[in-house]
Amino acid sequence: MALKRPQQMMATFSMASMTDVVFLLLVFFMVTSAFVFPTALEIDLPQSEVQTPLKPATRLFIDADGAYYIAAADAEPAPLAVDSLAIAVAAVAAADSTAAIAVYAHAEVPYGKVVEVLNAGAASSVKMVLATRPTAPEEASQPTENPQ
Repeated sequence: MALKRPQQMMATFSMASMTDVVFLLLVFFMVTSAFVFPTALEIDLPQSEVQTPLKPATRLFIDADGAYYIAAADAEPAPLAVDSLAIAVAAVAAADSTAAIAVYAHAEVPYGKVVEVLNAGAASSVKMVLATRPTAPEEASQPTENPQ
């Protein structure tokens, strides 16, 4: 009667399948991560203590010179004439009734320019979100001077 000898166990572990899994996870997280919309315009946003979680796809920019630019989704900002502002906002409302527009106004823009954009949104029943940059922690803790 012939008895079989027990097989020798391999002392090494193959990492090939582990690297495949890690690579697939890396690709998955890269594809599903949120992308930041880079803006090509130099706009110095005013500061605010509270930020909104709403991130509208359509963005409307007002630069320091008071010129309007509009960008939808991932597109580059395109110049927008003052007289076609209401038409562009109405087109966003016609495309999606739940759409919102983020307004990126330079800190030096007169208040009247921002109100023009907000009025165009109100006339078309479009939700408008004013974009600001967060207040720095050291600036928020400093007391404001009281002029007398």
